[in-house]
Amino acid sequence: MNTIPRSVCLVRRVVPVLFLAGCLWLQAAEQGKDQTQAAKDFVDLLSRGDFAGAVQQFDPTMVTALPEAKLKEIWQQLTTGAGSFRKQLRTRNEAMAGYDIVFVTGEFEKAKVDIKVVFNSKRQVAGLFFLPAAEPTAPLPPPAYVRLEAFREKPVTIGQGKWALPGTLSLPLGNGPFAAVVLVHGSGPCDRDETIGPNKPFRDLAQGLASRGIAVLRYEKRTKQYPAECLAMGAQFTVQDETIDDALAAIALLGKTPGIDPKRLFVLGHSLGGMVAPRIGKAAPGIAGLIIMAAGNRGLEDAMADQMEYIASLQPNSSAEENKRMDSFKVEMAKVKALTTNDVNSSTSVLGAPPRYWLDLRGYVPAQAAQGLKCPLLILQGGRDYQATSADLGIWQKTLKGQASVTFKLYPSLNHFFISGEGKCTPAEYEKPGHVAPEVVDDVAKWLMKR
Repeated sequence: MNTIPRSVCLVRRVVPVLFLAGCLWLQAAEQGKDQTQAAKDFVDLLSRGDFAGAVQQFDPTMVTALPEAKLKEIWQQLTTGAGSFRKQLRTRNEAMAGYDIVFVTGEFEKAKVDIKVVFNSKRQVAGLFFLPAAEPTAPLPPPAYVRLEAFREKPVTIGQGKWALPGTLSLPLGNGPFAAVVLVHGSGPCDRDETIGPNKPFRDLAQGLASRGIAVLRYEKRTKQYPAECLAMGAQFTVQDETIDDALAAIALLGKTPGIDPKRLFVLGHSLGGMVAPRIGKAAPGIAGLIIMAAGNRGLEDAMADQMEYIASLQPNSSAEENKRMDSFKVEMAKVKALTTNDVNSSTSVLGAPPRYWLDLRGYVPAQAAQGLKCPLLILQGGRDYQATSADLGIWQKTLKGQASVTFKLYPSLNHFFISGEGKCTPAEYEKPGHVAPEVVDDVAKWLMKR
């Protein structure tokens, strides 16, 4: 679902345009100020359009990497989806690994967004994220289908070296060996639970399947754990780095984990993770099967445009400002369409991603890529999903028609995260607490056990 500048946490669910995520690392600072106030002041600069003032705080590296025009472009991308900035609502503070973090929750016209400002030990702004607003509510209790007494969870590390990722293995009680599933995130800087607002769909899936005797591995996405390092890759960053390499490392870890059956390893990809699941399957031919949830079959830029038009249709009387933002987006989308192989080494971002990212996915149709796979597929779609739609499901069905090893399932009342709702789905729905529908967990578990 969503995009970012140069580091490309490409595509996720930040604000209404779910291909808008913001994994923007900045370095700047206002010495001597309380960090909370400094964060509020910095957000105030952005909201007032004082991008020159913001750039004056950057260190030399960031002045080069993120000049005034680029910072302005990123803010405009955010407001294209979330609407005009209205006011700051609240702040909260965290500390992590030598960094002090301030979350400034901003109220935009169409959504609430957490603007995450990270300070280093020198009281410099070392990071800036735009994330779905986390409402100050009590954590959701586990859904009824989770039996905490049926499994245990333990920390694991996926991969090694500079890209090592913390993860959680949900392991059923007993001797096994158990079938096991790797969960592969959607776009953007996702955590291991694929948290959106108060909801944690990957935790629901992991604990629900573990309650039914299936081991599940989930982990922090690379663009969340190492945003600065991803940014440093510049023009070289692609979906291979964002998603595929770490999924393969997770599969390798499961294959040598005691209690896991190495012949029954599966991959469950959601959204962008589902789109690239056929690529993961081809790179790991020993996979026992793929579960593809809410995966598109169109170019990301086309899906972004469809999402924007859908959201605009929810408010038919568009303002002049909204029309201007849409026109600006169309100009950027045209730039994506115009990219050629001559642009592959350019570090100039387009719609928040380097040209290599877009060119790597050009012409890639997941359903066509899945035709050559020998493993069985389970393809699931929510009927109220406006990010991956019934049109995408239709491409899966038409392309893979007649293949006995492919199973399709449509859930009319479910949204992009397979949470139940009524009427047209809107971005605000993702801020309401809910759980992955029990029938989805049941269907996935039954399909896995039959394999």
